[in-house]
Amino acid sequence: MKRSVAFALVTTVTSMVVALSTASAGAAGLTVLAPPTAPPDSPAQSADRLVEARPAPLRASAKDRFLRHGSVAGKGGLNYVSYARTYAGLPVYGGDFVVVTNASGGVLSTSIAQTEPLSVATTPKIEAQRAAEIAKAEITDVAEVSEPKLSVMAEGSGQLAYEVVVSGTDNGHESKLHVFVDAQTGEIAEKSDEVKEGQGSSYYHGPVTIGTTLSGSTYSMTDPGRPGIRCGGQGGTAYTKATDSWGNGTGTNLETACVDVLHAVGKEWDMLSAWLGRNGINGTGGGFPARVGLADVNAYWNGSYTNFGHSQDNLRQATPIDVVAHEFGHAIFQNTPGGSTGSNEKGGLNESTGDIFGALTEFYANEPAQYDSPDFSVGEGVNLVGKGPIRYMHKPSLISGHPDCYSSSVPNLEVHAGAGVQNHWFYLLAEGTNPTDGQPVSPTCDSSTLTGVGIQKAGQIFMGALQRKTSTWTHQLVRKASLEAAIQLFPGSCAEFNTTKAAWNAVNVPAASGEPTTCTAGNDFSLTLNPASASVQPGQQATATVATQTTSGSAQSVTFSASGLPSGATASFSPASVTSGASSTMTISVPANTASGSYSVIVTGTGTSVGRTATFTLTVGSASNVVFSDTFETNLGWTTNPSGTDTATSGFWERGVPQATSSSGVPLQLGTTVSGTNDLVTGRLAGAAAGDYDVDDGVTSIRSPEIALPSGTLTLTFSWYLAHLNNASSSDYFRVRVVSGTTSTVVFQQLGAASNRAGAWQTATVNLSSYAGQTIRLLIEAADASTASLIEAGVDDVKITKS
Repeated sequence: MKRSVAFALVTTVTSMVVALSTASAGAAGLTVLAPPTAPPDSPAQSADRLVEARPAPLRASAKDRFLRHGSVAGKGGLNYVSYARTYAGLPVYGGDFVVVTNASGGVLSTSIAQTEPLSVATTPKIEAQRAAEIAKAEITDVAEVSEPKLSVMAEGSGQLAYEVVVSGTDNGHESKLHVFVDAQTGEIAEKSDEVKEGQGSSYYHGPVTIGTTLSGSTYSMTDPGRPGIRCGGQGGTAYTKATDSWGNGTGTNLETACVDVLHAVGKEWDMLSAWLGRNGINGTGGGFPARVGLADVNAYWNGSYTNFGHSQDNLRQATPIDVVAHEFGHAIFQNTPGGSTGSNEKGGLNESTGDIFGALTEFYANEPAQYDSPDFSVGEGVNLVGKGPIRYMHKPSLISGHPDCYSSSVPNLEVHAGAGVQNHWFYLLAEGTNPTDGQPVSPTCDSSTLTGVGIQKAGQIFMGALQRKTSTWTHQLVRKASLEAAIQLFPGSCAEFNTTKAAWNAVNVPAASGEPTTCTAGNDFSLTLNPASASVQPGQQATATVATQTTSGSAQSVTFSASGLPSGATASFSPASVTSGASSTMTISVPANTASGSYSVIVTGTGTSVGRTATFTLTVGSASNVVFSDTFETNLGWTTNPSGTDTATSGFWERGVPQATSSSGVPLQLGTTVSGTNDLVTGRLAGAAAGDYDVDDGVTSIRSPEIALPSGTLTLTFSWYLAHLNNASSSDYFRVRVVSGTTSTVVFQQLGAASNRAGAWQTATVNLSSYAGQTIRLLIEAADASTASLIEAGVDDVKITKS
C-alpha cells in the first residue's frame, strides 16, 4: 500500500528573504527583502521591529505579508524605510507604506494610505487575456502589452484587478499607460501614464564646465562623477568627439542643448546633496540619461530617460535649467516610495514636484540676470508657444484654468492645471505672502498673511514629505506628511511646523485624518530591559523590568507590547502604559508544551511622538545541557532491512536529506516501490513534500550518527507513534536500542495495540546514564509480526540532555 503523507514545509531562503527575528515557526513573523546582516540598531532594523509587531495603523489582515523595499537616508538624520504589501500572495496596489526613523533608531512616524484591512475574494471572473484587450483600447497606437498581473487594489476592503501596461503612442505622443482592469466586471478601475510631459524656458548658461569621460582618444558626454548621467541624440547613446569642447552657443545646436542639460542636472544633483541630503537622482547615488532633438514642442520623462524637444518657432531647444530640473524631478518622484503611477490627483502632484525641483535648482544655481535669475515661474524664457510662462507658482490662476485654491474639482483636473495648488503652497511656505527678496506678492485663499521659511527649508520639508509618499497620494496626505516632516526635521523649533500648516490652510487643503495638530518638537525617550535575557523551563514564567527615560523634550505616554513570542506564550505588562521616566514589569508566560530553543522577543514602547524597541532573549529549556538534539527543523532519514531481521548496522540517520537504502546499500528515492507494504513516516514536520513513501516490509529502522556522551545523568526524550492499519498484533513493536561498540541493548519497547487504530503521538523518556562517557548510536525501530500486517510509524523531537 502507498499512503500519501502531507508534511509542513519549512523553508529558509538565505539569499534575499530573511526572517526579522529568531522566533519560533509558530510566531507571527514578517518576511522582508533585506541584506541578512543588517546591524541591530540600523534604521531598517528599527522599522522592521515595529512592522513585525503589526500595530493597528498597518491595518494588516491574516493574509497580508510585507516586503521591505529599501531604506533611504535624508536630511537631519532621518531615514525613510519603505514597504510593499501582498495579500494572499498577490501584490497590493495602495497597501505600501513608509516608516520614518531618527538617527538613534527611534521610530518617529508612519505614512500609510490604506484605510482598512483587506478582505476580498481572489478568484477573477474575467480572463487575463480579456483584461489585456480592454487595456489596449485605452491608447490609439499600441506597440506592446504586458502580461496582465492579478493584483489587489487597496480600495476599502479591496478590489481584485489586473494591472496591464500598454506601451505605444497616444494621439502622436509617447505613452506607457498603466491600466487596472476590474477582474470581476472588466471595467477600468484606474489608469495613469508613466510618461510625464512638461515644458520650460530656453536659455544658455554661458561658459560652463560639465563632466565628460575620456576613453582612449574619444571624449563622451557622460558625467563620470554622477553615475547614469549622460546626454545624446534620439538613438540613446551619448555624443562623442575627439576634443573636449562642446556646442556652439546657439539655440538650435543639439550639442549645445546637451551642454545645457548636463549643466542643469549637475546643479540639481548638487542641490539634492547640499540642501536636501539626497544621494543622486534615484536616492542611492544614481541618475538617468537624457536625449535631445525630440521632434516635438515638448519635453518629457518616460520612466527611463528624459527627452527634450524645441520651442514652437524652432529657434531654441527646450533645455533650460528649470525644464531640465523639472523632468528629472519626475525621476525623483518615481524613485521615492510609492512610485509615480496612480490617480489623476497624484499626476498633478507629480507635475508640481517637477516645478518645485525646477525652482529649487534655479535658486541653488543662483545665476546672474543675463542667464536666468532665480524665480518661481515655469517656462518664462522659452516662450514655448508664444505666450510666455506656462505656470506661475505664486499665483497659478494667472494661467486660465489653473486654480490658486484647493476644491473638490482639483483631483480631476488635467495634471498640469492640477499642479497649481501644491505649487502655491510651496511658494507660500518658502516666500510667504509679502516676500522681501524681490519675488512677487502671493494672495491666499483664506485672506491670511504669513512669513516664509526660505526656499532651502521649504525644500527640506517637501523632500521629507516626498519620502513618505505612498502609491495612493493626495493633497491631504502630502499635508499630513509635510507637517510630520517639519516637526522631525526641525525639532528645536515650532516655526517651521506652524508655517507649513498655515500655508496649507492658505490654499484651502483640508486637514488629514491623524495629522499632528500641534508642534511637539524634540520629545524622545529611551527604553531598556533589565535583565535583557532569561532561561525558563516549559510551563514557567520570565520577568523583566522595562525602564523608560525621557531623553529630550517633554515626557510622553508610552504603551508596551511584545512580539516574537513562542507559539502560545503571552506577555503582559504591569502597568500596560507609563509616562516616560517610569517603569513597567513584563511577565512572559511559557506554555508547558513549548519546544526548547532561543526566542528573540521584541518589546515595543509606543509613545505619542516616537517609538522605541528592545530585544529580550528568551531561552526555553536547558539548552546549554542538551547533548544531542534533532527537532522538526531537521529532516530524519530512514532505512530498511528487507530480510526482516533486526540488525544494528543497517541504516543511518542523516540530517537534512531524507533517504532510504536497500539491503545492497543502493539509495532509494522517495516514492520508489520495493517489495512489501510497510510505511515509515519520520518527523511530523520533516520538510519533505507530500507524497507516497513506500519502503519495505519487516523491520524498518532509523539510526543516529555517533553521539559522544559526557559523564553524568543522561536522559533521552522523543515523540513517537505506531499506527496499526490492519491485522494488528501484540508482537508489533516500536522500540529504541542503544548501540555501543558491538553491544546492542533495547532500552525502550512498546507493544502494538490489539486492535486496528490510528497512531497518536506519544512522548517517551529513557534513562541513558549507564552509557555515560561512551560513544553510541540510537537505533529506532518499528516492526510488525507478519508481512500481511501494515504499520505506520513516526519519530520526532529526539533529544539527549544532561542534568
